Amino acid sequence: MIPIRKKKKTLKVTVEEMRNFAFSYVEKYAPSKQQLKTYLLKKYLKNSGLNIKKQNISDLIELVLEDLENNRFIDDKFYSDIKAKNMIQRGSSINKIRNYLISKGIKSNFIKDTISQIQDKNSDQDFYSAIKICKKKRIGPARTEDNRPLFYKKDISLLARNGFDFETSKKVMEIEKNDYLNIIKLL
Repeated sequence: MIPIRKKKKTLKVTVEEMRNFAFSYVEKYAPSKQQLKTYLLKKYLKNSGLNIKKQNISDLIELVLEDLENNRFIDDKFYSDIKAKNMIQRGSSINKIRNYLISKGIKSNFIKDTISQIQDKNSDQDFYSAIKICKKKRIGPARTEDNRPLFYKKDISLLARNGFDFETSKKVMEIEKNDYLNIIKLL
């Protein structure tokens, strides 16, 4: 048998291949810059042989990411705003939103801008988000009056796990059933 030799890839082919991977990923998932960088690094290290240096691949990925950023295919500010808006609609606290954006590799100045926009629109956003969680999970003021004292600790801890501070959780738990129903109608 005649051994088949692989052709060495040129730099131009490698960058073009990486750009195609990036386009397909951006089209499917709308990621942050850091997510796309991680994806490309994993994808290219998996597809290529062991003889390529990781630093060279990182430099090529940076080149592709700069190109995508200049052409507005990826934008961390836009990503931050959209994800925060979606999380608020689901009832997430500001702390949970902040931690999520940090985990996705968004720069701190974009996170601060997004959080300040949320607080400018509604100064008591955490309170309303906690009300949404109570409605969704049927806890706190959504429970019947007989069960509220029995499940107080459990409900407070569920709100804490969702990123709400103690004062906000306590404020939500002390709402009367009629006030809770009126707030739900407004949301």
